[in-house]
Amino acid sequence: MDKSALVRAFGFPATLIHGDTLVLDRWLWLRRNLPKIESGSKRLLDVGCGTGAFTIGAARRGYAALGLSWDERNQSVAAERAALIGAPLAKFEIQDVRHLDQRPDLRGRFDVAICCENIEHILDDRKLMRDIAACLKPGGLLLLTSPNVDYRSMTKDDDGPFSTVEDGSHVRKGYSAASLEALCAHAGFNVVRIGFCSGFLSQKITAMLRVISKIHPLLAWGIVLPFRLLPPVFDPWLTRSSRWPPFTITLTASKR
Repeated sequence: MDKSALVRAFGFPATLIHGDTLVLDRWLWLRRNLPKIESGSKRLLDVGCGTGAFTIGAARRGYAALGLSWDERNQSVAAERAALIGAPLAKFEIQDVRHLDQRPDLRGRFDVAICCENIEHILDDRKLMRDIAACLKPGGLLLLTSPNVDYRSMTKDDDGPFSTVEDGSHVRKGYSAASLEALCAHAGFNVVRIGFCSGFLSQKITAMLRVISKIHPLLAWGIVLPFRLLPPVFDPWLTRSSRWPPFTITLTASKR
């Protein structure tokens, strides 16, 4: 299947519905923290950018955005999508973010760094946070998301066991507010805000997507598609009323 067919047809919004519903939740949170700016007036680093949806989204809001990933195929798809959407401020490079410290050309150059659903894959998370801080200017902003350590599993794979080696899967369940605060203190960040996203409804829709995908991914995608507009509207109320733990913890921090 052409990975960019939907993007070719519908533009940027299609990048947010290729995967599970949690992707849109994270983008809506990022967007609130990325105000539109004069084109190219600030530089943004996307650490572990996947197929580039958030890098492209930031570029569309005026940021000169650089997305890093070790996966050559993902970077090719990301560059293709940026070209299709018309986001010339989005650039992509192949880079294993575990070795970000080996890129002196990136040090102190960025106003914003985003790191979404990446740190839980990295054994030495303290080093990753230090390396991200090194890439930011003083006062630079970090926007990070990761699984909330208190989540309830959507499918059995969420219960672990978690890997002891960096093989692409999660090496830890997630983070608490306290563990993120400790990481920030170690890496030279001041915590601005810790919050959450991806509540009850979003998790249930994602669970349905995962289960039906075992039959066929396209069938799952088609069944879930009509439900994707519901979480942004109803999730805050449903999550509060059900007291269901959010799946994702969010961190906003500034470099000292």
